Amino acid sequence: MQISKILHTGLFCVLVIIAFAQQPISLTGQVRSDEGGVLPGASVSLKGTAYGAVANAEGKYAIENVRPGAYQLLVTFMGYKTWSKEVTIKAGENARQNFKLVPETRELESLSVIGRSETREVNRQAYNVTAIDARKLQNSTLDLSHALDRVSGVRVRESGGVGSNMNFSLNGFTGRQVKFFLDGVPMDNFGSSFQLNNIPINLAERVEVYKGVVPIWLGSDALGGAVNIVTNTRQNSYLDASYSYGSFNTHRTAINAGYTAKNGFTAQLNAFQNYSDNNYWINVDVADVNTGEYFRNQRLRRFHDTYHNETVIANVGVVNKKYADRLLLGITLGKNKAEIQTGARMVSVFGAWHRKGNIVMPSLKYQKKDLFVKGLSVNISANYNLGQEQNVDTVYRRYNWFQQFKQYEGLGSERERSLYRFRNNNGLATANVTYQLNERHSLTINNVYNTFNREGKDELFPDAEKYEQPRINKKNVLGLGYKFDYSERWNTSAFVKHFSQRNKYSVSYNPSGNWGDNAFLEQKNRCTKLGYGIASTYFLSKNLQLKGSFEKSYRLPETDELFGDLINLEGNIELEPETSYNYNLGFSYQGNISRVHRFSVDANVLYRDAQGFIRPRLNANQTKQVMDNLADVTNFGVDGEVRYSYKQLLTAGVNLTYQDLRNNTRFEEGYTVESPLYRDRIPNMPFMFGNADAALFLKDFGKKGNTLTVGYNLLFVHAYYLYWPSLGSDKLDIPRQLSHDVNVVYALADGKYNVSLECKNLLDAKLYDNFSLQKPSRGFYVKLRYFISK
Repeated sequence: MQISKILHTGLFCVLVIIAFAQQPISLTGQVRSDEGGVLPGASVSLKGTAYGAVANAEGKYAIENVRPGAYQLLVTFMGYKTWSKEVTIKAGENARQNFKLVPETRELESLSVIGRSETREVNRQAYNVTAIDARKLQNSTLDLSHALDRVSGVRVRESGGVGSNMNFSLNGFTGRQVKFFLDGVPMDNFGSSFQLNNIPINLAERVEVYKGVVPIWLGSDALGGAVNIVTNTRQNSYLDASYSYGSFNTHRTAINAGYTAKNGFTAQLNAFQNYSDNNYWINVDVADVNTGEYFRNQRLRRFHDTYHNETVIANVGVVNKKYADRLLLGITLGKNKAEIQTGARMVSVFGAWHRKGNIVMPSLKYQKKDLFVKGLSVNISANYNLGQEQNVDTVYRRYNWFQQFKQYEGLGSERERSLYRFRNNNGLATANVTYQLNERHSLTINNVYNTFNREGKDELFPDAEKYEQPRINKKNVLGLGYKFDYSERWNTSAFVKHFSQRNKYSVSYNPSGNWGDNAFLEQKNRCTKLGYGIASTYFLSKNLQLKGSFEKSYRLPETDELFGDLINLEGNIELEPETSYNYNLGFSYQGNISRVHRFSVDANVLYRDAQGFIRPRLNANQTKQVMDNLADVTNFGVDGEVRYSYKQLLTAGVNLTYQDLRNNTRFEEGYTVESPLYRDRIPNMPFMFGNADAALFLKDFGKKGNTLTVGYNLLFVHAYYLYWPSLGSDKLDIPRQLSHDVNVVYALADGKYNVSLECKNLLDAKLYDNFSLQKPSRGFYVKLRYFISK
């Protein structure tokens, strides 16, 4: 509690600090693309002098203490034409110059190209970060989760096709251990209508993947990494509309539009929908429900797995005002319905059970640089999800994969009879305050508050007391960070975080011991933790960068883990926070040969020592998953990526990840003998996987301004055990997997009109995921896209 008070006092102090005396700035401005987007990391310099600067995250630059005189001003940014202009700096006068850079090639590149961010500002961070330029993928039918699945260190595992439950793994950390952000705002309370695997890639401008230590301004309780989705920040008018159709009756639509008036009024609209029957082919053993006759390795279609969702995000407000750089009021509306085909394993088959939900979430966003004093920047956001979810399971049948069913008399269900409808009443507020003491020193305070209160009822059981019991969770993460920029070659960040969580819930018990006598006892628990970390980077040369970081991190149990998700996850209110000591070391090198052959090499080594590691296991009857604390888990891992490009004709790359997660619990609780699972590899977890991609660009194909792109992507996953390797003689495993995707994109009129054709899982390989759940078979897709920007 004392630590929390100290940190909150620090927040108050930062807000009232009086600015230090500032040296006069001779030349300032902002760098943008001709489409209106800012270009952080652009280099601005005065030719033939030592004067220069790098544009910050808002594209703004400042060159200080320039001597009066005439200069040639140069602006460069990778992928854009160099801009130059003669300028004159007069004594005693501050000059301002804004720029709009034109891309070297206007057409969009291959939908399969992923690499390190071209943004120098992102790469200069001390954190181990990979950034995806989402604009290069916007002609594809990829959602954000499948785009991330091609990044080194990342595995996205799904329970089925479009809209299915997914598990995100980053360098061995899985599920809720990795946090997701939308423009720096945690996505903890967005509900089932707004998940990573139903958001189209067109919503994002870039996606940043932080492996290990997470920057303080992304305030949350991430145990081992974070993903920040950066949406379109253009301050101009634009329209991006697309529609795709493909196998398994899959339809996807996305519309992104924006308008900014000269007086600063702005309006933004993002809308998308997904629909799929998900009736792809699977191979499965089937028993006849009437005779019991067993049929092995049958090739059948899934039949009860339709999914659809529709989402609209609307924002209105003002930009570039004295009182606010950006002030937006917004609303997010959405709904979804998902038929549930299987349980945690494919031996459980359902034919009527489904779930539906919606999201109604008002929001507020406020940003201002130099608030009250020079160097003080504030970023505030808040939202509250008023949406609801419903679980519908009222049909008393037992299905098999032949679509046969046995009907039973009376009132029952396929899993657990329910019409339970509930609201999570989930609210979130974030505040980030940064004070730039001078050009070398800055302080940041970040606070994230999250509240959860599940309330619901079931019309089938209107008097059931269990639905009236509290399921309340309040969580707060407060962080204080310091950054030291010693020079262009070296910078270091250090931080401390205070975590707190309060839960209120009920447990059932039998007060009399008689059958059927059931009562509830209200319980409360609370925990507080303190974490800390440091990250540093040093440039041995202009093109060779070293990075190192360490963090003691905590991750508080999530509400679904504590209270269950009412589908395939059973709640466990006894979960404890998990903690990990995270070590990261990496390097990055970019070079070229004769300016036409460009290449980059990135490699990282990591070590994790986690206690109370939360991971899934099957419950007692093996129909649901339940989260448990595993006392001690260690992970040693490496990942690397090599990329090559030749002029603007060819690009190719390959990445590989190896992670050795081991159960380091030597003695189980209550036992004095060594556990047979000690030093076992963690089961049901891929330990070696990678991707390879290549793309060929044929410019002015058919007509000047048109480009034909042919792309290829390979996914590789090594075989891994399904259960503990030391248990049982028959060691079931998930076999090695290879998946090939190909695509052809034809961009017309410098990318204004785009047509793409894709084939996913070209060789129709059998692909598996959690507990051997089979993923989609071969599919074909076509996408039409229109893009215009003024």
